[in-house]
Amino acid sequence: MSTSFANLRPFQFAFPAAVLSLVSAAWLSLGAIAPNAASAQQLLAQSQPVASPQAQPLEPTKPNSLESSVFSISGGQRLMSESMTAISQQNYDQAVTKLQDARQVFNQLSNFYQELTTSFSGIDNRISDSHRRKALQTAQLRDEATYQLAVVYRAKNQPELAVPLLIQLIRSQAPTRDLGSQAYQQLFELGFVDAQFVRPNAAAPK
Repeated sequence: MSTSFANLRPFQFAFPAAVLSLVSAAWLSLGAIAPNAASAQQLLAQSQPVASPQAQPLEPTKPNSLESSVFSISGGQRLMSESMTAISQQNYDQAVTKLQDARQVFNQLSNFYQELTTSFSGIDNRISDSHRRKALQTAQLRDEATYQLAVVYRAKNQPELAVPLLIQLIRSQAPTRDLGSQAYQQLFELGFVDAQFVRPNAAAPK
């Protein structure tokens, strides 16, 4: 599916406690490092060079240390897979919980990757582009989780919860893309809108 990065907009909602705890711990670690970084900058400004210990290479497993955590792309995808299993078993309450967690994880990841994209823009375009692609990927996964969540709310006969998600999805994806078009069709089937939408590039019936 072709999706424009500029049209994918972040959603705002509360972050699950378990993931928030992980992020808080990460920021606390950064706070502890900050004073040392400032001191290093002061040392660089001095005329006499200061010897530093030999840098040690990272272990090969370090860059992938988050892969087993929920706060990662693979972690969010596991939540999505678990939600599909719950749906197949008609365990809609569990499916709702898994999908809510997945979309929140993907939304936070997308926001963080966008911040990194901006930070490296004009400094290292290779790194900036890498983070931009991940921001796009996670925003798309967030929207897929949002759509599935709206469908589950329909199955639970809770249209009042499905409608806001579908409207958010149309705003994020635009009506001309697959997910946006499907979201609008859901609104039409719910009776929230009374004008059916036909995508401009849809083939006209012969």
